[in-house]
Amino acid sequence: MNYLGMNSQTGERITDIEHVRQSIKDIFNTPIGSRLMRREYGSLLADLIDGPVNAKMRLQLMSACYTAVYRWEPRIVMTAIDIHSQQEQVIVDITGYYAHNQQPINFSLPVT
Repeated sequence: MNYLGMNSQTGERITDIEHVRQSIKDIFNTPIGSRLMRREYGSLLADLIDGPVNAKMRLQLMSACYTAVYRWEPRIVMTAIDIHSQQEQVIVDITGYYAHNQQPINFSLPVT
């Protein structure tokens, strides 16, 4: 099954992995409580992003990412999630597979 969607930046058509990636980016960048008519949508990343960089914060970021993707993006099953920083930006690496056909996926997203 192919998922069709629209690129939020260019308006062009996107499918499958790019659609999932864009969806997860939207979930990560939407603070819980900020969306009208769906207050529970989003993630807790906005509350964590300016915290101290340590092992506890890394675990909290991983948990917030996993919980948000698990709840709001049923098209994928995550098998691993990793958080690292690159040039003072937090990067989330997601590994998993599509739920409908078990095709492996692997991508990175910056958290802004």
